[in-house]
Amino acid sequence: MSAELVVKDLHVTVEGKEILKGLNLVVRQGETHALMGPNGSGKSTLAYALMGHPNYVVTGGDILLDGESILGLGPDERARRGLFLAFQYPTAIPGVSLANFLRSAVSSVRGYKERARADGNADLTIGAELMPMREFRKEMAEKMALLNMDPAFARRYLNDGFSGGEKKRAEILQMAMLMPRIAILDETDSGLDIDALRVVADGVNRLIGPQMGVLVITHYQRLLNYIKPQFVHIQLDGRIVTSGGPELALLLEEKGYDWVRAQYGEPALASGG
Repeated sequence: MSAELVVKDLHVTVEGKEILKGLNLVVRQGETHALMGPNGSGKSTLAYALMGHPNYVVTGGDILLDGESILGLGPDERARRGLFLAFQYPTAIPGVSLANFLRSAVSSVRGYKERARADGNADLTIGAELMPMREFRKEMAEKMALLNMDPAFARRYLNDGFSGGEKKRAEILQMAMLMPRIAILDETDSGLDIDALRVVADGVNRLIGPQMGVLVITHYQRLLNYIKPQFVHIQLDGRIVTSGGPELALLLEEKGYDWVRAQYGEPALASGG
């Protein structure tokens, strides 16, 4: 059965201010969706709310994955259920190599820690809670080859001194290793020049397929020249006001968001992109 992420009449507040005001969306495994909207429309708020960020408080509605509400689950459990978020601004962690970070993340999502504890090994052997090193290295090498990445990249400290493009490529490698069923890409094109954008988009396209649904959040059509969505949604003032096919993104490129505001209204811009 294919995974299905359903957002139903979602209301979210941040620091006491309502940002999402009854948002509805469905993303299924194997589909590629683009969510577009002007600054302040609540796109990143949706991304963080989907992954369970504690500062984004759901005050109404529901988020369902495979028919079950995930509102009571923390970000780690949502990740284990198959959700993934690529951040707009990934955090640098000096002293932690990308490889070690990925091994910990993969081990957590795939339940190695729980199995080790169930077997009574968690406190006996260093690394017992982690994916076996030989298996991890083999899989990481395969995924880096798929993404045309230099193996030396994995030895660098996580996002420390990385260019904008390198940070986003590290996110895509993480997505490749975690193999989510539904991936949310929060403004992956932010801060990228055209060459870096092409490289990152190529990596995403190599991963998109029947086993992964993707929600691409972006302001601009340019990313969608490389990552081709089947569905495009426009968000305004905390709601999705219209949806369509790729032609909707082209219309935004041609006319901007003024026609959206004129047609659907925008009483006040919310904070939180």
